[in-house]
This record gives sequence, C-alpha cells and structure tokens, in this order.
Amino acid sequence: MARRKRVVWNFKDALKHLQDNDAALSVEALSALSSADKTQLAAFARTWVRLPVERRRRAAQRMVELAEQNFELDFNALFRHLLADSDASVRAHGIEGLWEDEDATLVKPFAAFLRDDPDAGVRAAAAAALGRLLLLAEYGRLANGQAETIGEALFAATRNLGEDLAVRCRAVEALGYWSDDVVREVITAAYDDAAPELCASAVAAMGHSADKYWRETAANELQSPDERMRFEAARATGELKNRDATPALIELLDDPDREVQSAAITALGQVGGKLAKRALTEAAASDDEMLSTLADEALQELEFGDNAEFLLFDLAPEGDEE
Repeated sequence: MARRKRVVWNFKDALKHLQDNDAALSVEALSALSSADKTQLAAFARTWVRLPVERRRRAAQRMVELAEQNFELDFNALFRHLLADSDASVRAHGIEGLWEDEDATLVKPFAAFLRDDPDAGVRAAAAAALGRLLLLAEYGRLANGQAETIGEALFAATRNLGEDLAVRCRAVEALGYWSDDVVREVITAAYDDAAPELCASAVAAMGHSADKYWRETAANELQSPDERMRFEAARATGELKNRDATPALIELLDDPDREVQSAAITALGQVGGKLAKRALTEAAASDDEMLSTLADEALQELEFGDNAEFLLFDLAPEGDEE
C-alpha cells in the first residue's frame, strides 16, 4: 500500500486553504500561519475579511486551541488583528488567544472592550484577560501605574449592577489579583450576593488574592452541596496553601464530580505536607487513569516545592531562621 504523501504548508498555501469553505480546517495549514511578519499579516487581513463569518469563527477558535497545545506556535499578530473583527465571537477568540502576550499596550484596548463592547461575551473575555495583566503588574512586570488602571476598570465592572452576570463574575475573579484594600470589600460583597455564580467567583478571587484572611471561608466551602463551589473552594485552598484543610481536600478525591476531584489533587500538591503526599501517592497508584496522572503531576510539584524550600534554607544568611 502506497504511503500517503505528507503535505508541507507555507503561509500562502495556508491562506488559500482558509478560503476553501468546503474544506475542513487543517491543523498543518493553520500552523503554517504562525509567526507572521508584516507582509504576511497584510495578506492575512485581505484574506480574512472575505471569509464567511462561520469560517472566521471556526478558524479563530482552532488557532486558540492550537496555541494552547503547542507553545511554539505564535499567532499573536493574527489575534491582534481579530480584535477589530465585526463578529463578537471572533473578537472574543482574539482576546483569549493573547493570553500569553505580556505587552502592556494591551491594557488600554482590553479595558475599552470591558467598558464599551456591545457583546457580553467579549466583555467577559476582556475582564479575564485584564486579570492576567493585573497579576503581571502586581509582580512588577508592567509599567508603574498599570495595576491601578486595570484595577479601576475591573472595579467599575463589578459595581455595575446592570452589567451581565458573567462579566461581573469574571471581573470579580480578576480583581482578586489586585493588592488594593478595596478587594476584600469586593470579594465580601460578591460572596454575600444572592447569585450563586457570583458567590463562586468570590471564592475563586479569594484564592487569587493569596490573602490568608480567606483561608477559613474557602475551606468551609469544600463541603458545599454545589459542585462549582467545591471546585472553586478546592482551587482557592490550594492557592492559599491552607494545610489545615488537607483532610477535607482528601475527602474530595472521592467526589462524584471529576473536575472537583482534579482540583482537589492539584490543591494537595500545592498545600504539601506528609498527609497530602501520602494521599497523592495512593491516588497515583490507583486504577483511575485520570486521577493517577494528575496525582503524579501533583507529586512532582510537591517535590519541586520541597526542593525549593531546601534551596532557600541553604542560601539563607547565618542567623536567619527562615
């Protein structure tokens, strides 16, 4: 039987493929659009505007997925072009695709999307993206003043009671990364809200804040009858490194919801300790392939964290206790 010849795509051929509306989108063809230069971007723009909206939506979605799967693919120039698309779904994919882009110039357009875009899905995507940039700003990786600019845009969205609930949820979650004193107030208000979605987002924000003040509140929600609340509580407990909640996290390894189980395993790797390590070792040896794989990864993180602690101890000046 003759072997099928492998097609090697170049940028020009990939654009022709995009225009073939009857052809299923090829991973290889889309991958060939990576790392576009200015000339190629101009050619992409001329092609893109002529594509039917469904073709644009699907291509944008697939590029986001491919970029998540393969860090060597760089569609950032194309994603930036998608921000001006007439279709809301494409704009949202453009924002999502720029998740790894640390360019501070994105702050202004993302804040404008959050404030002015007519589509709630785009505004929600912008809120989530601003959260990532806010975290970078808090780490000092963006220019001074950017944290305040981002925080104020997100804060305004949380206070807008006429805003779509999903947008307010993403804004609350994102605002958790801000070190401003107003964050506790925002999280408390969201946690006390009648909408269960907003309450769950408040718990997510507790974890993002790295504020030990929220440890007990998040741990209490590990027993919630709402699976989303248990999921967010497990993630928050891990982010807050609340080792006292280890027994409750271990109980969640038998949770009927798979996402809750996954979050609990990841959290155990973050909180560490002998009890967590023993539970993860048992999970890694189980017949449940998903739990076993995740437990192996969590054990690796736990071991890495332990090694880092030893390294810091070794490097500490004499006389330092910590």
